[in-house]
Amino acid sequence: MTELKVECNNSCGGPQLTPEEERVLIRDIAITSENNSQEGDSFYLITQRWWQHWIDYVNQEQTNVTNDGSSMLENCDSSSRRPASIDNSDLIHDANSEESNVGIEIHDTLSEGRDYVLLPQEVWNQLYSWYGGGPALARKVISSGLSQTEYAVEVYPLRLRLFVMPKGDRCIVRISKKETIGELHKRACELFDLNLEQVCIWDYYGQRKHALMNDMDRTLDDANLQMDQDILVEVHNNANGTALSRFIRSAQGNGSTVKEASSFLLEPYKSSLSIAGGLSASKGASRGGGTELSQSLNLTSQGRELDNTYGISTVTTRGSSGGLIGLQNLGNTCFMNSAIQCLVHTSEFAKYFQEDYHQEINWQNPLGMVGELALAFGELLRRLWAPGRTAIAPRQFKMKLARFAPQFSGYNQHDSQELLAFLLDGLHEDLNRVKHKPYKKSKDADGRPDEEVADEYWANHIARNDSIIVDVCQGQYKSTLVCPECHKISVTFDPFMYLSLPLQSTTTRSMTVMIFTCDGSALPFACTVTVPKQGRCRDLINALSSACSLKNNEDLKLAEVRNHLFERFLEDPLISLSAIRDDDHLVAYKIPKSLKKTLLMRLIHRCQEQEMGATQAAQNWKPFGTPLVSLISCDEVITRGDIQTVVHTMLSPLLRSESLRQADTPEPCLSLTASEKSCESSSGEACSNKDSNAVKLFKLPLQLVEESNACIDISVGEDKAIKLSSTSTSILVYVDWSQELLEKYDTRYLENLPEVFKYGPVNKKSRTEPLSLYTCLEAFLREEPLVPEDMWYCPKCKERRQASKKLDLWRLPEVLVIHLKRFSYSRSMKHKLETFVNFPIHDFDLTKYIANKNNTQRQIYELYALTNHYGGMGSGHYTAHIKLLDENRWYNFDDTHISPINEEDVKSAAAYVLFYRRVKTSDAISNGGKSGSGHNNGSSLK
Repeated sequence: MTELKVECNNSCGGPQLTPEEERVLIRDIAITSENNSQEGDSFYLITQRWWQHWIDYVNQEQTNVTNDGSSMLENCDSSSRRPASIDNSDLIHDANSEESNVGIEIHDTLSEGRDYVLLPQEVWNQLYSWYGGGPALARKVISSGLSQTEYAVEVYPLRLRLFVMPKGDRCIVRISKKETIGELHKRACELFDLNLEQVCIWDYYGQRKHALMNDMDRTLDDANLQMDQDILVEVHNNANGTALSRFIRSAQGNGSTVKEASSFLLEPYKSSLSIAGGLSASKGASRGGGTELSQSLNLTSQGRELDNTYGISTVTTRGSSGGLIGLQNLGNTCFMNSAIQCLVHTSEFAKYFQEDYHQEINWQNPLGMVGELALAFGELLRRLWAPGRTAIAPRQFKMKLARFAPQFSGYNQHDSQELLAFLLDGLHEDLNRVKHKPYKKSKDADGRPDEEVADEYWANHIARNDSIIVDVCQGQYKSTLVCPECHKISVTFDPFMYLSLPLQSTTTRSMTVMIFTCDGSALPFACTVTVPKQGRCRDLINALSSACSLKNNEDLKLAEVRNHLFERFLEDPLISLSAIRDDDHLVAYKIPKSLKKTLLMRLIHRCQEQEMGATQAAQNWKPFGTPLVSLISCDEVITRGDIQTVVHTMLSPLLRSESLRQADTPEPCLSLTASEKSCESSSGEACSNKDSNAVKLFKLPLQLVEESNACIDISVGEDKAIKLSSTSTSILVYVDWSQELLEKYDTRYLENLPEVFKYGPVNKKSRTEPLSLYTCLEAFLREEPLVPEDMWYCPKCKERRQASKKLDLWRLPEVLVIHLKRFSYSRSMKHKLETFVNFPIHDFDLTKYIANKNNTQRQIYELYALTNHYGGMGSGHYTAHIKLLDENRWYNFDDTHISPINEEDVKSAAAYVLFYRRVKTSDAISNGGKSGSGHNNGSSLK
């Protein structure tokens, strides 16, 4: 019974506490730990799924306990049982590199709260003592923030690639960004078995020498090292090399002497390299003594003036007008280059940042970047509009970006729209003219005219947010919420920076569900149906019922299965289908409608998990396959033989034909006949096997989980009655599949459970079928119910409600940014929609979509820039199409390469983010109408 208890409870040593005792103890430990946290303390990652299971377990209501103290587990789903051992395997990245020296690696895209929870060391220790498992994923607390007085857990320490020259060895290491250059130097020597006196370490960004890292007390954070950056470990085995290494290390502060030494080291690179300095853009402040040294190492080709902010390449771009300077790709930075070029070629921004904007920098805004982002962007914009055609390497800008937005650090591909959203918001906060934001509380409409309420909301917004970004890019939409219960209507007016439009031309969704019958009448089969995208669970049930020809005397029971166990039964017909993800696994069970009193029997499959050398008694059982359900009549006493009969009936479609011929063997068997205890067939008759006559079959190794959580072997004692409480509504049974039993059944039907929606290659039709941008906008503005995770608190009902939400455009900006939602995300994969959107280049008329009827001016826009994304999610490439207004000509910006294109080539299925400018009044009149600004703070385009 011990091994079965481990399977059901997985407690690890010591007396088992009640859920309430566990909850109180962990709470007290957590409070004490959080109050005493300091730099250097350890926190541990634990998978969100396990943590949520434990939270549900310790917070289960006392009503789940019967009068005699036993748990009513048959009424509870898997989340109310004591969790199994801690399993962090879904956080672990399985791929191991021979060059890696980093130990256990976690996935790069994990998000706190969604994938994992951070626990203080004391909390982890206590949970581990109860549950065991692992692996332990410890992370350190470090100081953070501009003042270095805030604490944060460094979930992702720096991952650096070390290259040893001239030996050619390489290794990947993990090290905290708060460690010093001296510690990195020491680690490198230990890894490669080198002498400290023979080694120089270089910033090897882009696999070119940039700065000698010899300020041993400087942190890696201050040295601007980034995720996945290359570090050169240069070894000098001769006497001259050793002396030079010592000389470089001791020469700090002696600029001319260090230059001489560095020139010797950098000689092979002098014709093509500029060394990036280490200055901070914050009011010209230096980061320390190492800054002067790195500045003194700035070497360029002879006769060329040093660009001390951006590296200069010899790649040139074509063209004769200003604004045709390209950006070097620093390594998967095309996402950044394309977004920057679109912003730089927005005429309002070009004019603003080429003038004196420094007086508008908000140095004290806690929501900003103390002006550093604005300064870095402004400097980059000026260089992109400067005379000349030499492409710029925006390394300094990327360093600032990585410092304030770590999600964009390293050299992985990122989403250009996410970067654009960060830049617009960050630039706004850095340039916010409001130095002290007043508290403004907007009131609900309460029947007041929309115009009055909208102006009030906008005035309150401008009182706290006033910048060039607001002037140019921010609009306002009307949001209407309606409570489904009391029909309370709430109207608010909110600002927007861009519109994210869905690409689905329809409002439907395909969902695949595996269908099982409990009467043994058919093999399981996958059923794919089309349902409303924002529909409810009842819509899915109705579609499945029609598709699988459900009879009048049958019902469908829908469940979500995860890790071979029931995650939940979808019994509420009002559950939103948006709560079901594409990579979830759904199963529907055909069960008979019955007026008799019945119990729901849940059947969980388990297989052997035996370690090498383990005895039969030491074998563990782990869940596998798809769990099944059936009904069993409880009008009379239920015997162990009754359960055997029902399970045999459920599994009968999977029975191999040769197993029937072996039924006369002398092993223990039972007679499978019509039984009132088994489920009724679709026709109302009792279930039977493939043969209509009584067939002798072997006893199945079944374990019944009692209310006390003990497991009872019911393969013996066929006539023995099952003890059930009067309040029982379900029973749980394990079937343990030995190798011998697996040979008797075809279990492939149990093991291959499809996802709700499996993304495959985009078919030709979806690639060529056009979709109007107006259709996308109408889908965005369509009334829809809120998703369950974002329910609205109704002030009249005093409860959270799944209200319906309707958006309307109210006030449009001078520059309208439209994001086409091509990418969708799930737990296991990302997917890109290759839909071709037919977007207008001229005369994009939004007049009829404006809800403010007092605005009689036409709202006409013209396209002037867009970003494109080609290829798949991980290996794609970004470019930009931009129209130079002075030339009235379109160009393709592909990193350093810039070339003219025809206007008809601007449209493609790769279009991702569109930039529209409001057409001037005179232009609108020439097009047969009037156009004007519906934006109080907008500035007209030149």
